Formats: sequence, structure tokens, C-alpha cells
Amino acid sequence: MLDFRIQTFLSVCKHLNFTTAAEELHITQPAVSQHIRYLEHLYQTELFTRDGKKIELTAAGEILLATMTVLRNDEQAMIKRMQLCRKGKRKLIFGVTKTIGEYVIAAPLARYLKLHPETDIHIQSGNTSTLLECLHDGNMDFALVEGYFKSDDYETMVFRSEAFLPVCATNHIFARKVTELKDLTPERLIVREHGSGSRDILERNLAVNNIQVSDFAHIVEVENVHTIVSLLRQDCGISFLYEAAVRHELNKGKLKVIPLTNFHMKHDFTFLWNKGSSFSEEYRRICRELTGNE
Repeated sequence: MLDFRIQTFLSVCKHLNFTTAAEELHITQPAVSQHIRYLEHLYQTELFTRDGKKIELTAAGEILLATMTVLRNDEQAMIKRMQLCRKGKRKLIFGVTKTIGEYVIAAPLARYLKLHPETDIHIQSGNTSTLLECLHDGNMDFALVEGYFKSDDYETMVFRSEAFLPVCATNHIFARKVTELKDLTPERLIVREHGSGSRDILERNLAVNNIQVSDFAHIVEVENVHTIVSLLRQDCGISFLYEAAVRHELNKGKLKVIPLTNFHMKHDFTFLWNKGSSFSEEYRRICRELTGNE
């Protein structure tokens, strides 16, 4: 088990407040201060800078936080594995972003299950920011995401690269002639919620052309990709989606790609897990199998 003073340190890092950490741990604030002083004496360095009631991690504190977060998560994973081992079971918990969960993961998952029928699997779906938070908190083994992330925090493996397309109903009539991104701003844009990988990718690519989501005449935010595709089929606007989400509709002629001279992009779907984990090689092997490389 992690030393109780390390648990105190992690709680203070989480809240950046001694009082809130004390309440979470059900101990007194002086006890929290004592635990932090002990660690600072042990490691011969300050872990926090203090400015009145405001505290911030020092560079040394950041190093301790990163290291102890990995140890905490590995300990949680180890305990779960030991409990399942007694029952003769094995379980994987991993996350997928919504496009991947709805349109991509089924085939590789089916292949993996046929090779490993003894394995129980729990898949959590969410936007990229939610899954990264779950990884940081040790609530899943690895994730397969479409959005941006800080590569320094994770070990990674590319699953595949997917085209990101501007799309609309086949019979859609545009407000004006369309050749470039800026010509789409009079349209109704159907877009994913803040925090989603595809929303982040779209916003970054619009920004390159000095355009914002708010520049479009009307905006509809939808958290479900199926709903976006359905709205597109009913000619309720335009959107930007991964090819995997609209491949069937494109092949059936229900949707079409909007031809733009200044928007041609692909983006990686990437497996990632916490850097430094004791289980890194196991996660890498599993991800290789899901990718179809073993």
C-alpha cells in the first residue's frame, strides 16, 4: 500500500488546498501539514510554494506527483488483478472515444475475444478529455482516442489514420458557391460538444484558416455521432466527421463529401496508457493484437 503520507500528498495536489484535502481524507488540517513537512524533510526539498492560502507545486513536487500517480494506479490495477486471479478470471478495462466506440472498435474487439475467450472486458465510452481524466485517475488500463493529448504523459501506439471529412446531404443546396472553408460559414454547422476529439480537431483546423465555430450562421451541438449522421441525412446542416462514421452513407449516396480546396486532412486514432506503468509491455501487446499486428 502507498504510504499514507503519499496519499495525503496526492490529495493536496488534487485540490491545491490543505483544508479540502483534510476533509477528503477525514483528518485534521494540522495532520495534512505534518505529512507534507515529513515528505519535504524526507526528500530534502520543498514540494509546494505557499502564498497566503494559495499553494502551487514546485518542480520537485511535479516529479513526485508524476511518479506517485503511476505507482498509485499500478497498485490499484495490481489489487484488481489479484482479486480476479483468485476467481480464475482476467479483465480489461479500456476507454474509446465515441466515434471509435460506435463505428470502429467492434471488429478488432471481436477478433480479440475469439483469441482470448477467458477475458472479461469493460469498455467505457466518452470524449477524449473524459477518458484522459479516467486514465490519470487509474480507472482504466488504456484508451483509444481520436483527439489531441500531451504525448509526454503517455506511452502510445497508432491504431490507424482516418480521413476527417466535410460532409452534407447529397441534395444539400449551399447558401453560396463553395470552394474553400470560408464559403461554408453561412451554413448550419452540426458539431460535437466541447471536450470531444473531433471538436478539438475541427477547431484547430478552422483556426489555421482564421475561422471559428462561432463564425457559422447557426450551430447545433450534439454528443451522439449517430444523431449527427441522422441530421445530415435529413439535410439539417453540414458537419465534419471521420470517414468511418459516414462511410456507409457515402457508399449509399445518402451523404457526400464537400469538395474544398483548403481542407484535406487525416488524423490518427491512438492507443495510449500512463507512461512508466509496470504493465506497459502488457498493454502494448494487447494494443498490437487489437491493431491486428500479431
